Amino acid sequence: MNTHEFLSRRRLLQVAGAGMATLAAPAVLAQKLTPLKFTLDFRISGQVAPFLMALAKGYYKDEGLDVSIDVGAGSVASITRVASGAYQMGFGDISSLIEFQSRAAGLPPVQAVYQYYNRAPFAIIGRKDRGITTDFKSLAGKRIAAAAVESTRRAWPMVARKARMKPDAFDWVTTDFSARDNVVVRGDVDGATYFHDSAVSLFQRIKPEELSVLSYASAGVNLYGNAVLASTAFMAEQPQAVAGFVRATNRALIETLADPAAAMVYVKQREPFLIEAVELERWKITASYVAAADARSDGVGAVRKLFVEQQVDEVVEVFGLKTRPSADAVYNLSFLPPKSQRMVIA
Repeated sequence: MNTHEFLSRRRLLQVAGAGMATLAAPAVLAQKLTPLKFTLDFRISGQVAPFLMALAKGYYKDEGLDVSIDVGAGSVASITRVASGAYQMGFGDISSLIEFQSRAAGLPPVQAVYQYYNRAPFAIIGRKDRGITTDFKSLAGKRIAAAAVESTRRAWPMVARKARMKPDAFDWVTTDFSARDNVVVRGDVDGATYFHDSAVSLFQRIKPEELSVLSYASAGVNLYGNAVLASTAFMAEQPQAVAGFVRATNRALIETLADPAAAMVYVKQREPFLIEAVELERWKITASYVAAADARSDGVGAVRKLFVEQQVDEVVEVFGLKTRPSADAVYNLSFLPPKSQRMVIA
């Protein structure tokens, strides 16, 4: 091989190598995505449509994240998953987080970084033919179904105090989540606890006009509900990942509030057995708690410190906790996008 042939071949190899590097670039970029495991508190439904939209539309990937979303087994399990490091972020109830933090020594292992439900969607739903009205006092002497350990049941004493009732004004009937609709429909109980937006299944079996919805928020109990949670260790190690997840989720939440029907498509994609029309009805209830009055004025994702402090006080007293977490320990809202990006446009 003469010198000219050698140089020509060398240039060809260099060009080919550059081409291969270009072809490989997307794979390299994909490998640079930060893995992030996110746990829901329960199963897939229209209630969590924004998370599924952000995943399907690539909003998390736009933030450099490789997000996986798993179903959960309740808020306590969700918080425990994040605290253990099995998941970097999750979705869980603020009252449950307060209780968890009261038992954690030193720096809290989990904090809320984005408030999803501006008001907890806790409710007792009862049959009108059993004498239950929208007056909480109508529950006196009744039989109310609830799971053994759930946020709505545990928060009842807070409502009882506001309504000037005894916490034991009615009888609890312990039942599984899956059996709750059945015992109400059969008449084994007079009503049951629900996340209001989870009661859509009941509304399909009993006409809504035959039921009374006693929302805890209507009693003047200002409880924040489920929030996006993050491991404090992950926040310290990967602050950009937490900020990116919050931005992407906020983007999808604003879009879901503006066009909920479009968002239900992504719920259906994740769980094909779900019916989009049913999940849309569920989301309409969810939206009333997500985009409550405070959220519309302050922007979604934010909280009012006074309400947080009041909730901490209520939870500490009602749950009989020995230590009182501070509001600043419960929340770390430094990752929130600017208020202008969090305003509800629907």
